[in-house]
Amino acid sequence: MTATPQAKPANVRLPRPARRRQLLGAAREVFVAQGYHAAAMDEIAERAGVSKPVLYQHFPGKLELYLALLDESAAELIDAVSQALASTSDNRERVPATFRAFFDYVSGVGEAFRLVFESDLSNEPAVRARLNQTMYECAGMVSEFIRSDAGVSDEEADLLGMALVGMAQVSSRYWLSTDRVIPQSQAEDLLARLAWRGISGWPLADSGAD
Repeated sequence: MTATPQAKPANVRLPRPARRRQLLGAAREVFVAQGYHAAAMDEIAERAGVSKPVLYQHFPGKLELYLALLDESAAELIDAVSQALASTSDNRERVPATFRAFFDYVSGVGEAFRLVFESDLSNEPAVRARLNQTMYECAGMVSEFIRSDAGVSDEEADLLGMALVGMAQVSSRYWLSTDRVIPQSQAEDLLARLAWRGISGWPLADSGAD
């Protein structure tokens, strides 16, 4: 039996960055759908329309491919949080912007958030380090504003920053699991109001309050 017509594009030569982009896109689909352990390099190569040797030219193994994809997905979240915090100079507005960044991330096309928040390879040291670093970076950006405004210690600001991003991460994933029964904007507002009522309880650092 002859091969299907879809098999022919494998011979198309692409510039290395474009080919890498293509391979990562195919890998994302497979890893998100099946998890790391069930995913096969054969299937990823087939999904990308390339031979396995071509796939291995770019990524020497499944773990290296997964880590490259994880780095990309984590960078998307870190950038989204950074942009949210930079979008306003009003800390009251930064709180809902931060929640919005997480909600937009988990509801994005392709469900890449599952690689960061629901990895089935979290016991692998290289993966665990990346997952932890992602949350630390997001929390660190948030804690800078808490520290400057609330007048708390560095350690307290770090804890509060992690609490806020942890709340955003868990609640946004829960919201998605409910099939978005609450509209996204309404869910973001509920959580932002809850978080702001807690954070705003500290006097401003430069207010001179007792």
